[in-house]
Parts: sequence; structure tokens; C-alpha cells
Amino acid sequence: MRFLLNDQEIVLTDVGPADTLLDHLRISQRLTGTKEGCAEGDCGACTVLLGRVTDSGLVYEPINACIRFLASCHGTHIVTIEHLKSPQGGLHPIQAAMVENHGSQCGFCTPGIVMSLYGLWMANPTADVTQIETALQGNLCRCTGYEPIIKAALQAGRAGGQAQDALSVERDAVTARLRAMWGARVELVKEDERAIIPADTDDLAAILEAEPKATIVAGATDVGLWVTKFLRDISPAVFIGHLMKGIEVSDGEIRLGAGVTYSEAAPIFRDHLPQAYDYLLRIGGWQVRNMGTIGANIANGSPIGDSPPLLISLSARIVLRKGNTRREVALEDYFIEYGKQDRAPGEFVEQIVIPTQAGATIAAYKVSKRRDSDITAVAAGFCIRVENGIIGSARIAFGGMAGTPKRAAKAEAALVGQPFAAAAFDAAAKAVQDDFQPLSDWRASAEYRSTVAANLFRRFWLEQSEPGLPVRLNYAVGA
Repeated sequence: MRFLLNDQEIVLTDVGPADTLLDHLRISQRLTGTKEGCAEGDCGACTVLLGRVTDSGLVYEPINACIRFLASCHGTHIVTIEHLKSPQGGLHPIQAAMVENHGSQCGFCTPGIVMSLYGLWMANPTADVTQIETALQGNLCRCTGYEPIIKAALQAGRAGGQAQDALSVERDAVTARLRAMWGARVELVKEDERAIIPADTDDLAAILEAEPKATIVAGATDVGLWVTKFLRDISPAVFIGHLMKGIEVSDGEIRLGAGVTYSEAAPIFRDHLPQAYDYLLRIGGWQVRNMGTIGANIANGSPIGDSPPLLISLSARIVLRKGNTRREVALEDYFIEYGKQDRAPGEFVEQIVIPTQAGATIAAYKVSKRRDSDITAVAAGFCIRVENGIIGSARIAFGGMAGTPKRAAKAEAALVGQPFAAAAFDAAAKAVQDDFQPLSDWRASAEYRSTVAANLFRRFWLEQSEPGLPVRLNYAVGA
């Protein structure tokens, strides 16, 4: 495998599927500015920039090095804190602003924060406070607080200098070097473990036919924890984060390749499903959204996956592929029971098809202990159609309420045919209690989940009947 690390090219053959980028940086390269805090993609101390060539050019994004497998960095440009400097060789504008605004105290989280702000500074030189806060969702600071950090980001933005930055000056040369690294399949062996990087999607299909029990790794935002927390053996692992990136919008449908990340999907949601855009920005932190893919979130089959409840409410379908054979399945039918999905050995999710639901009222909710970068306790997607004041159809799906993401059939029935009024949503709030028998765990009790599910119907009604109502304040408590 080959990749660029700051200003040098790295060529490796002795790479195992579970080797992480963070360990390579700290242990093999002695680039110790990148820290290990949580080893689960939560705290952001390990943040680096990853540059990759897309259809629109070279893109740099902050990612979590702790759960990014080294093999998945083939053909990319990894930029660490050690690479930052001004054109004159001194502190980078981000670093200088952090010093001047007292944005660092113990300093452990600081390199990761600087790298996230560096990614924002490059992509959006005029970022406002809200955009800065969004960029810092995946960076935890327990000492300083965020006010001086936000001031530093604003100051660095005003300072400018992006065109003179090394990542801008060297962009064409780096793009050419990265393009030259791609072509044939890459297979890596370390002791008895194997990592495979397919050349393209057809190659992936061939690999999975020959290796139907292989671990498929897209963004590794979940598989990474299998390794760092549970020490699971994932060999042979097939790394697919560079594949299935297509996005098409036509005839009232959005077609997303299964490898499209949340960050790549965000502009499409903003333009075609704006009611769900804010929900998308609550999935993980920026680093996680830059790595995690919608297709893998579906394929994984977790009952608390963030995307399935919304997508089920929107009547989404998925295209499954095995070899050269494809079949289309309604997303709600893909989930059979806990830990079981309608996917045969060697079959993989290739595409997600999402009707844009013109004329429908759409909403999506995520309830978690912490507003940003947290695992869901309850998630819900609503898609309601109203004609002449009467609810003509209702598709409502929940996550965290059962062993799979699931529609609330009784609640839907309580709405359809009723006037679009508070009484209908109160009736649905009562009916949803019979749709699910949630479990208690450390995220939430069964009673809490049932209460939240009922309250989300009332919240939906309040949002639609009183536009502008500040119900966003209750994101984390579910009322």
C-alpha cells in the first residue's frame, strides 16, 4: 500500500487488517502530536486530516486516527499536526490564534482541535460560530471550555492565508501523486492476517464471492471499536471506503452509492430533504461523518443505527449485489430480527434509493444523553401527507425501540383518516405504546423510551402547528 504522510510517500507491505493509523503515526513514525484519548472515535484527540481525490478534486477532511485502519489509507494524503506551519515557517494561523486567545490549557486535546479547525479553515474561510461549533462536535475539551477556542477559530478565519497554505500550493502535485497510486487490487499480509483493497466495485463483488465470510470495512466507525474495545479478529478484511461514491438525483429520487459518507450526503439532504438536514448533522461528530457511510450504517443492522428510521419513513429501498446479480429490497424489509438481515453471504449493499417525498411533511428526531457525538437512545422518522386537512398517509419509524428499526403501525393507523389536529397526534402517542416493547439498558430505561416515543408525536404536532417554536432546546431530553 502507498500513501502520502505529510511531505513523504510511505510504502508498506507488512500491514494487518487491524493495524490502526494512530498506532502507525505514534509508534512507527514517532509523530506523537496525534494523541490517543478514547480509542473509539469519540474525543477527537487523534484527529488528523485525510486528503482523498474525488470527482470534484482533492478534498481534505478531519478523521479519527484511532479507529481508522491503516490499510484504508491507501491512496490518500495524511496530514498531522507536525505538518502545520505558516508560509514563513512559524506558527500556522490556527496555532497562533489558539495561543493569542488562550485556547489551550492542559494541551492534550489541543492538537486534535487544531486539526479540526484547520480542516474548517481550509474548507470555509468565513465560518461563523454555528459552523465552528459543528466542526468541533467531535472534539472534547475538559479544561479550557470552548469560548476561547471559538474566538481563535474566528480570528484565524479573519487572518486568511488559505491560498498560501501548503495544502493549497501543493494541491495539483498531490492530486497527481495520489491518482498514480490507484489501479490494481492491493492485498496485504501480516503473519496470518489479510487486508484486501479492491480496485473497483466489480472487483469487490468478485472478492466477496470468493471470500463470503470476509469482514467488510467501510468507514470503520463501528468495526474500529470491534478491534480497539473487543479485540476481535476481523481477518480477512475488505476495505471499501473508496468505492460506490455515486450520487444521482432524478425523477423524484435520490440514488446514493453505499460508500457515500454522511458528509458527502449532507448537501443532498440540505437541497432535497431540508427537514432532515439538521438530523444528519447530529450523527456523530464531524470526523465520524467524514468516515461513516450510509450504506454501512444500514448493512450493519444495528437497532440504534441513526439513518434507518428516517430512511424507512421515506420509503427508501436498497440495491443488494452478489457477483453480477442485483436485487432491490424495501429498507423496512431488510431488517428481519435482531442481528439478522436479508443479506446472503457474499452479498453487499450497493445503492440506497430515497424518494424525495414532494408535498409530504418530514421530520427526524434523535434523542441522546449528550446532544452532539453521542449514541442514540431513541430515533424517529416521520413522513406525513395531508390533503384538505385530513391525514392521507403516515409513515413513522423508530430506532432504539425494538430489536430492529421498525415502523409504528398502530400509531400510523391512529393518524390516517383523521383531521390534522392535536387530538390525532395525542391518539397516536397513546397507540405507539402498543407498537413496541423497548428494553432497558445503560442508555435509557424502557419507560423512558416509551415516554419519549409518545412525546415525539406531540412534538411533531407542535412544530407543524406553531412554526418557529424553540423545541430544539429539548433535543437531549426528548420532551
